[in-house]
Amino acid sequence: MPEGHTLHRLARLHQRRFAGAPVAVSSPQGRFAGDAVDGRVLLRTSAWGKHLFHHYEPFGGGPIVHVHLGLYGAFTEWKRPDGAALPEPVGQVRMRMVGAGYGTDLRGPTVCEVVDEGQVSDVVARLGPDPLRADADPAPAWARIAKSRRPIGALLMDQAVIAGVGNVYRSELLFRHRIDPYRPGRAVGEAEFAAAWTDLVALMKIGLRRGQIVVVRPEHDHGPPSYRPGRPRTYVYRRAGEPCRVCGTPILTAVLEGRNVFWCPACQE
Repeated sequence: MPEGHTLHRLARLHQRRFAGAPVAVSSPQGRFAGDAVDGRVLLRTSAWGKHLFHHYEPFGGGPIVHVHLGLYGAFTEWKRPDGAALPEPVGQVRMRMVGAGYGTDLRGPTVCEVVDEGQVSDVVARLGPDPLRADADPAPAWARIAKSRRPIGALLMDQAVIAGVGNVYRSELLFRHRIDPYRPGRAVGEAEFAAAWTDLVALMKIGLRRGQIVVVRPEHDHGPPSYRPGRPRTYVYRRAGEPCRVCGTPILTAVLEGRNVFWCPACQE
């Protein structure tokens, strides 16, 4: 599932490609009410955690397209030269957006719907602070973690605690701060949380800027290759059974609340 930096990158891309002009919006698959926004001016885009919002005219009261990519959702962009015919949709396209020079097709999202400002507020109210937003306040996240018996590895993946963290950032952040993913939230110190939050903000900003999750420090960025070609190395994510890049101990994995978690039993005591 795409993590929060991916949605913020999409928000920035769609702002550059489509905002400030009318956008043709349709639903080739027939499962989205594109006519509600078709031909309107896209005023701005925004993201909160793993949720993307397209805000259409009129200002302050226009319809908003809400997208959650889920496990399989993805946007595919294509250029459209002036006067060129539109390409035929390939596969199950839930939403097609066409601007002056670009188009994009959305396939496979968990959510693609037209909502209003009140419904956006309802979505955001269910989410924790987003480390990539300038107005993010970590205090509510710390308040929930400090009193919880749940493992910190589960709490970090709970979007109501912190919005935008997925499995890669969860596993890697805990390794970087030597925290066992099974440690109860209330056993995490306030200073530990503050340091981890600051690090998370920095790591996700790198992901936003580079389009890749970069978590391995330069002095450890060697040895066994990444879990997938073209991806930066990780410390523990998808490295079960391989030697820790720091101490050499085999990396462990287990299922924690339905998701695989990875950790080094020596470094994360």
